[in-house]
Amino acid sequence: MGIVVIVLFILIFMFLLTNSRPAFEAFGRGFVFGREWIPSEEVFSVLAFAFGTIVSSLLALMFALPISVGSAIFLTELCPSFLRRPLRFLIEMLAAIPSVVYGLWGIFVLAPFVRATIQPGLAAAFPYFGLFEGPPYGVGLFTAGLILAIMIIPTITSISTEVFDSIPNLYREGAKALGATEWETIKTAVLGPGMSGVVAASILGLGRAVGETMAVTMVIGNRADISPSLFSPSATMASVIANEYAEANSDLHISSLLGVGLCLLILSVAINSISRIIIWRVRRKTI
Repeated sequence: MGIVVIVLFILIFMFLLTNSRPAFEAFGRGFVFGREWIPSEEVFSVLAFAFGTIVSSLLALMFALPISVGSAIFLTELCPSFLRRPLRFLIEMLAAIPSVVYGLWGIFVLAPFVRATIQPGLAAAFPYFGLFEGPPYGVGLFTAGLILAIMIIPTITSISTEVFDSIPNLYREGAKALGATEWETIKTAVLGPGMSGVVAASILGLGRAVGETMAVTMVIGNRADISPSLFSPSATMASVIANEYAEANSDLHISSLLGVGLCLLILSVAINSISRIIIWRVRRKTI
């Protein structure tokens, strides 16, 4: 079975590499590092979409990680036993909601809230930072990050809960026997040994955020632009493929979209490879 997976991966990679070759030959390094995407002028480059993908995914991880780890600690260490199973079920149900439903909720509820409340509040609190400036569209990187955070919380929470559950009670009893408080016990006997699992859960959540398409397409604004403001419209590699592939009417446009897909695949592989290295280093420190 492992060979089948490897063969499938190689076939997908070769398909993308072969069919995106005209775009790389036409624009050279500018296809990866250029900032312009103008289909009407047959000008294509990836950097603006890579920026949108990375920033929205990192925002999602920044929002989701403390909530997820806090939820996992509460479920394993503090929650009454009769509430534990219903709460875990509700959190896991978030993962079963279709992404298009998240997108609709983002358009009609979250984006107006961001436009009317969050952006004015942050702009007034931090007037000297360009991160929160710009017209209040509602859609943009910040809204996409919030939607992605909600979508990856079940993944990070479920895996972190399993990791904390697997830690032997002997660790907790040993810490308490040495006089540790409840928080010190959680910190030294739960978070410490479970750190590699939390890192793995975070990277899995980040991987999902990078590849998410529909919900992000509906709330990010879909503009190929690199702006310092978190509230400006942007686009991700997945969203531009979803938006334009059906309407692409030239061979170079189709080849460029496949090139974006190739870059997205390489980015996903890079994230997973980095996660393996981080987990390996964390485990070495905790052993």
